[in-house]
Amino acid sequence: MAFTFEEQAIKGVFVITPQVFGDNRGYFMETYKKEQFEAAGIKGEFVQDNESSSTKGVLRGLHFQKKHTQGKLVRVTHGEVFDVAVDVRPGSETFGQWVGVTLSSEKKNMFFVPPGFAHGFLVLSDTAEFVYKCSDVYDPSSEGGIPWNDPDINVQWPVLDVPYKTSEKDGKHPGFKAQSFEWAEKYL
Repeated sequence: MAFTFEEQAIKGVFVITPQVFGDNRGYFMETYKKEQFEAAGIKGEFVQDNESSSTKGVLRGLHFQKKHTQGKLVRVTHGEVFDVAVDVRPGSETFGQWVGVTLSSEKKNMFFVPPGFAHGFLVLSDTAEFVYKCSDVYDPSSEGGIPWNDPDINVQWPVLDVPYKTSEKDGKHPGFKAQSFEWAEKYL
């Protein structure tokens, strides 16, 4: 098998470690194989790939889409980030809870965030390149979010030697308790 799948404390969220073949020339690894992901319980199609580059202290999130809800398979191709998934599925035993993992180009690990979750990450290295597959297309008309520092979610972001850098848009999201997440109920 080309991957090791470790389900996290929240059902459906996985840390995935690929098998890496390396020698003095470099390395090779598979980053996705549909039949192995489906056998592990990660079903669905990916329809869009995205990439971002950020500097240390950039905090993106916590984002979701209400209509074109996205599952995401995320990884870092350069640098290191702390990646977070927040369960926003009303009725879930873990509603409002979060899990986080450090992803790095050195470890080559991946994180699967299912539909029905908010997602965000903090760059820990001087720079990071972050790539991810999405199970639905980006739709700006259905995007939403939770403040990265929402006290009801209480994500324990790593403390850095630089201030966090967030977007103006991310600073305007309503708090977790002020939102309805009925759109996410179908992902239970």
